[in-house]
Amino acid sequence: MENVFADIGIMIVVASVLGYIAQLLRQPKIPAYIIAGILVGPILHIVRNVEIIEILAEIGIAFLLFGVGIELNLKKLKYVGKLASLGSVIHVIILFVLGLILALAIGYGNVTAVYIGLILAFSSTMVVIKLLSDKNELDSLHGRIIIAALLVQDIVAIFALSMLNNLQNFAFLPIFISILQAIVVIAVALLCSRLIFPRLFRFAAKSSELLFLMSISVCFIFALLFAEMGFSIIIGAFVAGVALGNLPYNVEIMGKIRPLKDFFGVLFFASIGSHLVFFEFSKIALPLILMFIFTILIVPIITIMVCSSFGYKKRTAFMTGMGLAQVSEFSLIIAIQGKNLGHITDEILTLTIWLALITMGTTAYFIKFDDYFYRKLRKFLSFFELFKHHAEKTDFNIDKNLEYQIVLIGYDRMGYHIFKTLAKLNIGFIVVDINPDVIKKLDRLNIPCIYGDIGDPELYEKLQLKDKGLIISTVPDYNDSKLLIKKAKAFHKDVNIFVTALFVEEALDLYDAGADYVMIPHHLGGEHAAIIVEDISQNFDKMMDKKLSHINDLRGRRTRHPHHR
Repeated sequence: MENVFADIGIMIVVASVLGYIAQLLRQPKIPAYIIAGILVGPILHIVRNVEIIEILAEIGIAFLLFGVGIELNLKKLKYVGKLASLGSVIHVIILFVLGLILALAIGYGNVTAVYIGLILAFSSTMVVIKLLSDKNELDSLHGRIIIAALLVQDIVAIFALSMLNNLQNFAFLPIFISILQAIVVIAVALLCSRLIFPRLFRFAAKSSELLFLMSISVCFIFALLFAEMGFSIIIGAFVAGVALGNLPYNVEIMGKIRPLKDFFGVLFFASIGSHLVFFEFSKIALPLILMFIFTILIVPIITIMVCSSFGYKKRTAFMTGMGLAQVSEFSLIIAIQGKNLGHITDEILTLTIWLALITMGTTAYFIKFDDYFYRKLRKFLSFFELFKHHAEKTDFNIDKNLEYQIVLIGYDRMGYHIFKTLAKLNIGFIVVDINPDVIKKLDRLNIPCIYGDIGDPELYEKLQLKDKGLIISTVPDYNDSKLLIKKAKAFHKDVNIFVTALFVEEALDLYDAGADYVMIPHHLGGEHAAIIVEDISQNFDKMMDKKLSHINDLRGRRTRHPHHR
C-alpha cells in the first residue's frame, strides 16, 4: 500500500512540476501530464504498480467524461445551427473515411485502420477551449462554431466508444440488443433529468456535502448499469453527466466534482505516458509523419470545405480549420480502450501518444498566430469558395442609388442594441455581418445588409457611404479594427469611425491609428450600471420597472434572434 501511495504521489508531483512549466510557457497542460507519465514510467522506471495506476486511470476517464457530460448541457445545442449539427457529423465521417484509407494504404489491418480513422476524426475540446479563452475568442463567430462542433464531436466519440467492444466479433443481434438497452437507459436518464432529479437535487443543494455525494452516486449508478450491459463504465459516466448537466444546479455540481475530475484526469493522462513503449523509432516514423500531415493539413482543408459549403466566409472557415488541427483526448481514450480490448498493439498506442503530444503542442501556435497565417494564405483560400452550393449573393435590400449615413459592422451582441436605436431614428443605415444566419434573418426583415468580413479589403469598395457618414464596428479584433480605419479612411476621407477594443492599451493604439471613438464593452457595461444606480438612487421603486423591462427585452431578443446567447 505504501508503494502505491508513493507511486501516485511521485506521478502527481512530477505532473504538477511539468504542468507549471507548461503554464509558464503558455502551452497546453495535457502533453505535460503525458510527458510526466513517460518520465516516471518507461524512462526512469520509478512507478512499478502499473495495474493499480491503470485502475485509477479508468476511474479518471469516467470522471473526465462525467465532467464533459455535465458541461455539455443539451440546451446549448439548439443554438448551434446546421453547421455544428449536420456539418460536424459530415466532417467527422469524411475525416474517419480518409483516416481509414490512409491507415489501409500504410499497410495496417482492417480493425487497426478503423481505430486510426477514429483517432484522426476528433479534435480536442479541452485544449481548444483553453486556447480560445486565452485569446478572448470564445464569443467570436469561428469560436462559437468550433465549440459547437466539438460538442457534437464529443457525442459522436461517445457513440463510437460504445461500439468498440463488438468490433472484432461483429454479430448484428447482440449489438442491436445492446444498443436498444443503451437507448432505454439514456431515455431513463433524460426522463430522470426532467422529472426526478430536479426535486431530489433541490433538497440536496441545501448541503454542499450531500450535493457532492448525490452527484457521484448518479455517476456510479449509470456507470454500473452500462457495465452490466457490456459497455464501458465511461459511457455510463458520460450519460450521468448529461442527465445532471441540464439541472439548474449544474454549475454547483461541476464546482464540487471538478477537483476530483482534475485529480483523476491527471492520473489518466500520466498513465497514458507510462504506456509508451520504446522500440525502434523507425517502425512508427513514417506513419507518424503521415498522420501528423493529415492532422495539420487535411483536417483544416476538410473543415474549410465543410464551412464554405454551409455559406461561411473564407476567413471564418480558415480560423475554424486552424482551431481543429489536433487529435483529441478522446483519441487517447479510444487508443487506450483498443489496447485494453486487444484490438490494437503497443505500437499503435505509442503512435497515438506521440501524435497527441505533437499536435496538441503545435495547435497552440496555430491558434495564437491564426491571423498571421490567414493574411499569408488569404489569396489561396478563394479556391474554397467553389464549394458553395451557388454563386454567393452578398448584398440584400440595398438601394443602389442611395448613399447610407451609417454602416453597422457586427449585428451580434452589442450591435443588436445599436441596431434597435438606428431603426428608431429613421436614418439610412446598412448592416454588415459575417454570419450567414444573421444575414438571412435581416433579409427576412427587409433590412439593408451585406454579407461580408471586416478583414476583407474588398468589403470597403462595396460600402455606399456618405463622405461624412459613420461606421460603427462592434468586432473586438484589434488587427481588423486597424484595417477598418485604414481602408475606410482611404475610400471615405471624412468618415467617422467607431471601433471596439477589449483592452485599454488597444483602445489607445486605435485612437492613434485614427479612430474617432473606441468602445470598450466592460467599461460601457460599468457606465450603464452606474446610470441605472443614479436613476434609482432617489426612488428604489423604479428597480422593479428596470428589471421587468430588461427581462422583456431579453425574452424578446431570444424569441426573435435565437442565435443570441
